[in-house]
Amino acid sequence: MAFKVQVGPPQIAIHQGQTVLVTDPDGTITWPSEKGLYFLDTRVISNWAIFANGEPWQLLNGGPISYYAARIFLTNRSILTEDGSIPPRTLGLTISRSLSGGMHEDLDIANNSMKPVRFQLELAFRSDFADVFEVKSGHIVRRGKITTEWSEGEQRVRTVYSNRDFRRAVTVSVMRAPCKAVSANGRLSFEVALQPTETWHACLQYTLEDGEQTFQPSGDCVGIDRGSPHFETMSQWLKAVAKIQTSNEEFYRLFHQALEDMAALRLPISGTNHMVFMPAAGLPWFVAPFGRDSLIVSLQNLLIYPEFARGSLEILGSLQAKADDPYRDAEPGKILHELRCGELAHFKLIPHTPYYGTADATPLYLITLHAAWRATGDKGLLEQHLQTAEGCLAWIDEYGDRDGDGFQEYQTRSPAGYENMGWKDSGDAVMYPDGSLVKGPKALCELQGYVYLAWMDMAEAFEALGRPERATELRAKAAALFTRFNEVFWDEELGFYAYALDGDKKKVLTVASNAGHCLWSGIVPVERAKRVVERLTAPDMWTGWGIRTLSAHHTAFNPYNYQTGSIWPHDNAIIAMGFKRYGFHIETAQIAHDVSVAASHFLLNQLPELYTASERNEANFPVQYIGANVPQAWAAGSVFMLTQALLGFLPDAPHDKLYVDPYLPAWLRDLTVHDLRIGRHMLDIRFWREGEQTEFDVIKGDRNIVERRGLAGRFVPGTKLAAGETA
Repeated sequence: MAFKVQVGPPQIAIHQGQTVLVTDPDGTITWPSEKGLYFLDTRVISNWAIFANGEPWQLLNGGPISYYAARIFLTNRSILTEDGSIPPRTLGLTISRSLSGGMHEDLDIANNSMKPVRFQLELAFRSDFADVFEVKSGHIVRRGKITTEWSEGEQRVRTVYSNRDFRRAVTVSVMRAPCKAVSANGRLSFEVALQPTETWHACLQYTLEDGEQTFQPSGDCVGIDRGSPHFETMSQWLKAVAKIQTSNEEFYRLFHQALEDMAALRLPISGTNHMVFMPAAGLPWFVAPFGRDSLIVSLQNLLIYPEFARGSLEILGSLQAKADDPYRDAEPGKILHELRCGELAHFKLIPHTPYYGTADATPLYLITLHAAWRATGDKGLLEQHLQTAEGCLAWIDEYGDRDGDGFQEYQTRSPAGYENMGWKDSGDAVMYPDGSLVKGPKALCELQGYVYLAWMDMAEAFEALGRPERATELRAKAAALFTRFNEVFWDEELGFYAYALDGDKKKVLTVASNAGHCLWSGIVPVERAKRVVERLTAPDMWTGWGIRTLSAHHTAFNPYNYQTGSIWPHDNAIIAMGFKRYGFHIETAQIAHDVSVAASHFLLNQLPELYTASERNEANFPVQYIGANVPQAWAAGSVFMLTQALLGFLPDAPHDKLYVDPYLPAWLRDLTVHDLRIGRHMLDIRFWREGEQTEFDVIKGDRNIVERRGLAGRFVPGTKLAAGETA
């Protein structure tokens, strides 16, 4: 049994939509801390505690029972009362909470003694209405006023925060209690009197308001199912998505947990006349619309749950920048980075209204649009988002290439903007070999690959739309970028691509994982692919738990830092797809194995956002990065992308085809994919290892649409050969 690693501090985190609850393991919320009940980026409950005659309760066990509900079991310490002392462990207190709109909270007390008991149950809670950004920074500024009213007749406490036209409110209502509550001294108190074996129950309803809308919680107690108010139950979700079956229990658990994590991270967002779902980035701090994250997760999930791509394309397209705004790093046609709706965003004290400080979300939008069409066969997607796509293409030409040299560069124009705008967006992520920070504008290697792939993808899309002249134009641009990129970014002595070009157009010859994304995009010539793969799998990059973000030989290498030596599952999955593209099946399978074994060491086989590790051996195990999100969307989605890489899936739903190029390694001898959607088709496909070969059989659905075809160096519709290659 592998040692199990818990990620993050001991806490309970649940959420539904953009309501998030983070508590201590005993259900309390201690102030000051980052814990609390958050609603639309505002902390509406900042302190919560429960007492019996002033004594705190003792935790037995507690935890989430689903992504939106939690249950905590406690017992009493010694309680002094006027009737005498209540011995420890006489009483059982169960706190149950469920988020749906607002929060429903159940309090259940059982008298497990043979004597009657009587005591005051006291609830203390406060609201600071702090913005999530200020909570995370530890610097909270009160700008508005807070008022609280207690209505004894209606048994409710209403607390309102207002700052000019910004307003948040929380109303806590007592329901189903056997006695009236009393409000005094900042607490709600109940007189609890129980005969032997008798129980006591009360519900508290937390209704949330954002000034315009009121979000009511479910009226049902937790565990009572009268038709779930959630948009889909877990069982419904698992019926709808693609699933696997395999004799490798470790990989099965990893895949199944990833499905549950993705269910937890569905973010319902109201459109103009309907509800759409896009993936949130991660719990607990990034339950919000993101550009890069949502698009990469949509790509990862296309064969699992294509609706993510539909939702992301619609929402992000509707928020595409229309004007130039330096404070928000916005330019016409650009796709957003992050959207927030708390007090700081409302008054534009932060640029996240939305903030557009990402250089890669715009080409990734085009890549996702093309991939969604290929997976669903829905030409209407191309037609629906054509105007957005044209805006993206225009932005790439006019703003992405800041100096007209044919490459994509970025540099913030905002005093509150981000220094780095690729997926490695920490301030210290891009450095020279000596460890000093690169000055911009910066042209990351993978950005060039993303644009190359976006142009090739959209060329195929324009052909499908009956615009061959536009397709020819984009392919010519892609060919020119391919040639120039390989002339400028390749370093023969290093045998690798430069991490970036700096503001003076000099190569940044730092060995980092980013070049693996260039393999995924197809911008690497076939004759160089082997050297790139060998460099990424050298001991200073490949730990045995996955590929590092930065070489261990680099001056700035720190495996415990965010992006200078840690291991990111989604980064590894994209690299694995790149390896597969160029025919490196064994190395692809090794990455999948490394990530799977690493996941076996984490609680529930749940992949965190990132982790760190020494070289893999019998004495080591991966360890947490402090502050990693879990569940995290593109960490969970990496499992699906790794599976796609192993099986060599290339959907061509417009032509009723699924191309496969499977390679199952010895550690994964069989794998059956169930409920795989390719356009209008639903398939079950069984893969198994026979000798050194991998065979397959379509066991449900039309077997004629599945065709084996190697992806390396072969042209099939939608496969991107490097410019200038022939099939």
